Amino acid sequence: MGEPDPGRPRLADLAADQSSVLRVIEYFDAFAESGANADTVIRAAAVLADCAAGARWPSGTVIRYDPAGRPLPAVAPPPGVCADRPAVWLERIDATHPLDDVLVARLRHCLRVTARRGPDAEPTGLGDPALLEVVLSEKQRREDRVRAMRLLGVDPGRPMRVLAVSGPRAADAVRLVAARVPVVRSAIVGEITAVLVQDSGTCPELSDVLNSAVVQEFPASRRGASGPWLGMGERLPALAAATSWEQARHALRFASSTWHGRRVVAYGRLGALALLGELPIQRLLRTPDVVRINDFAATDAGTVAVDTLEAFCVFGSLRRTAAELHLHHSTVAARIAQVEAVMGWDVDEALDRFTATLALMVRRIALSSAELSSTTDPGGAR
Repeated sequence: MGEPDPGRPRLADLAADQSSVLRVIEYFDAFAESGANADTVIRAAAVLADCAAGARWPSGTVIRYDPAGRPLPAVAPPPGVCADRPAVWLERIDATHPLDDVLVARLRHCLRVTARRGPDAEPTGLGDPALLEVVLSEKQRREDRVRAMRLLGVDPGRPMRVLAVSGPRAADAVRLVAARVPVVRSAIVGEITAVLVQDSGTCPELSDVLNSAVVQEFPASRRGASGPWLGMGERLPALAAATSWEQARHALRFASSTWHGRRVVAYGRLGALALLGELPIQRLLRTPDVVRINDFAATDAGTVAVDTLEAFCVFGSLRRTAAELHLHHSTVAARIAQVEAVMGWDVDEALDRFTATLALMVRRIALSSAELSSTTDPGGAR
């Protein structure tokens, strides 16, 4: 929205009389009435005060502008600033102005009015997925991405990783993530919830931690998992967020809808398997092994047998598979033998076991990708 221009006063030209107080009030009322966003209002306050001005919301989002109306990095409020909702301040180097308190009070009031979502709301427009899309797009100019990061409360100087979340209850999955690592912002981009995280990187097996949390909160059954699913990009410089986002969506294809598969997959742990995710879904589904195993799995007996073989490929031994499935090992062996007979495999042979594992993984990617493409969760944005 355009910036109102009721005379463009500067505090340095105003006295401490009643007329000047009313002029400051009218100046900010014009913004409130026009529906200007938080970005516009804080920039105008900095120009008016002829010093840096800033605001911080309870979520940690910070907006700061210098006296020339240029964005500044997000920092904590200066000491002594009232922790209001939002906290608002001026950063004067020299002596204060008699109208500083009036300006700060009207700025805070204006931000509350323009938010239109109650005292705990975020700045107007900052939850818009468009800002997050700017951060995640390598087609955008560097300065535009940096500005969008600052508006979202992202520190451009710190590494960042991006997570892709999909499936039912994606918003609940985001809350699980936020309970374990610092989530800066999340919003739906297309049909997937993008989550920006600026963690310390001290947890090398973060995907294992998150996978355990998701499985515990949303347990799968023999019919499979209905989501949510998460893909994790690598921790990269903030300006490489587009790369991390692409990796996260890539890893999301490996997040399994089947009973024994992983629900959270980190791109960095895929290695050469990442190449599978670059193949078109329809090409995967036409793979002869996948066609045959899908046909077999379409029967009741085949569903159970294929599920048992997948468990065997995950757990690595007949005895452990039997223990995990609460079955006798002879039952597990009999079910695996059914799949071997249909597919012409002998999983005691290393090559056949690899082929079986690969075919089941390709099938899992195809199944998960199909489910991901048909599932959206409007509750995923914050």
